[in-house]
Amino acid sequence: MINVFVLHNGRLSQIHIESREDLENTLPIWVDLTDPNEEEREWVKGIYGVTLPGEDEVKDIEASARYYEADNGDLHLRTDFLIDETETAQTVTVAFILAREILFSVHTIDLPVFRLVRMRARSRPGSIADYKDVLMDLYATDAEYSADALEGVYQNLEAVSRAVLKKEFSDQDAAVALNAIAQEEDLNGRIRRNMMDTRRAVSFLMRGRLLNAEQFEEARQILRDIESLDGHTSFLFDKINFLMDATVGFININQNKVIKIFSVASVAFLPPTLIASIYGMNFNILPELKWDLGYPYALALMFASAITPLWYFKRRGWLK
Repeated sequence: MINVFVLHNGRLSQIHIESREDLENTLPIWVDLTDPNEEEREWVKGIYGVTLPGEDEVKDIEASARYYEADNGDLHLRTDFLIDETETAQTVTVAFILAREILFSVHTIDLPVFRLVRMRARSRPGSIADYKDVLMDLYATDAEYSADALEGVYQNLEAVSRAVLKKEFSDQDAAVALNAIAQEEDLNGRIRRNMMDTRRAVSFLMRGRLLNAEQFEEARQILRDIESLDGHTSFLFDKINFLMDATVGFININQNKVIKIFSVASVAFLPPTLIASIYGMNFNILPELKWDLGYPYALALMFASAITPLWYFKRRGWLK
């Protein structure tokens, strides 16, 4: 899919593209390609002379493959963007190419940050003046989106915290809490990685002296926002570790309660076992062997020897 955007009266307007002729008859500042097919790639190459990277090239993690200037002067960037709309968060790498005063972007699926930028650009005239403004707006919106995701992480951890610190906390509750904590830890880590990647991309643009004074100041503000988000992710990591330790601690307490019951039972039944063993001996010298009340006497003695330790343990509070 090709989404083409032109600047019209200070607003970003989308042009519907159905054929190569439609693309040739536009003067875009942003060409956004979502999972393009070979025909669409050929259109871009034939009209603008830009070769779009393949999926394997987009996923390269080396800095030399993510931020570089080609021999023909085209600027290539690879940036990760976060998706937090499903149960499992994911990160999508977007390839940016700055060429012919046009921003080309290639990604496999549509991204919420891109949708938000398109919506804002249509409703805020004058917010975008050229293709570099589009790129800076994408990075700024990405930082805002990550901040919103962090707020969601904090709220979810607060719910887990209330569940962990309630009076009754069973092993089933602990399993649910651990699952929720693991999901929030994964999302928090993805946000931090996403912000680190955005910082590298913005810093690369600033070092390349491609931005005007206003765009340079906007880039500095993006870096300041990312710096504040880094501190918040560190705080959330500490909270996640605390909740993880607390949950595991409660699991250990519940397990210790079970072990304590078995320990008390073994101690309580040790004296009756000893008595039964003594009277189970078939020796003629046993004084109670021919006594008519010997059997009830032995049972009563075993019962009393079991009740006495339990009474003592309960009095000391060891059965709670």
